[in-house]
Amino acid sequence: MLEAEVKILGINRKAVEQRLISLGASLVFDGPIHAVYYDSPDRSVRKQKGTLRLRKEGLRAVLTYKGHVEDRDAKVRQETEVTVSDFEGMRSILESLGFTPWLEMEKHRTSYALAGVRFELDKYHGEHEYIPEFLEIEGPDVPSVRDCASLLGFRKEDCLPWDAVQLARHYKVST
Repeated sequence: MLEAEVKILGINRKAVEQRLISLGASLVFDGPIHAVYYDSPDRSVRKQKGTLRLRKEGLRAVLTYKGHVEDRDAKVRQETEVTVSDFEGMRSILESLGFTPWLEMEKHRTSYALAGVRFELDKYHGEHEYIPEFLEIEGPDVPSVRDCASLLGFRKEDCLPWDAVQLARHYKVST
């Protein structure tokens, strides 16, 4: 499935949530996220601009591969995702196959959905808690994501095509 997403920094969480609710968005998740990013010893996943991630979303565990698709206006990826029954078991399988974790992140996520688009309010914890809360808008294509950002009062310039590493780097430099 093709996925387009942007991050919006410096948000007013209460105002964003009020606007989402007024637009008819539904709360679909509110809980902890634990993500572990993997690569092979030769870094072949990252060399291809891909992402291999095992994530625990509340009680649900998900293995995801995201392949890179070029777009300057949003982070656009070809995403394949499967639910797995056991986070620690899948972690053990990946590491037994030679994949090694290169990044681990924990955050609290509140997710809303509206017309096929997800709105994720994320706040990192632990090692990455220096990153202020932000909004991620994720949808099937760039126009849908941009339209939803506009509905919330954000401009094109507010929408950043960053991944988690770029976000962390931005705030690490700023602090």
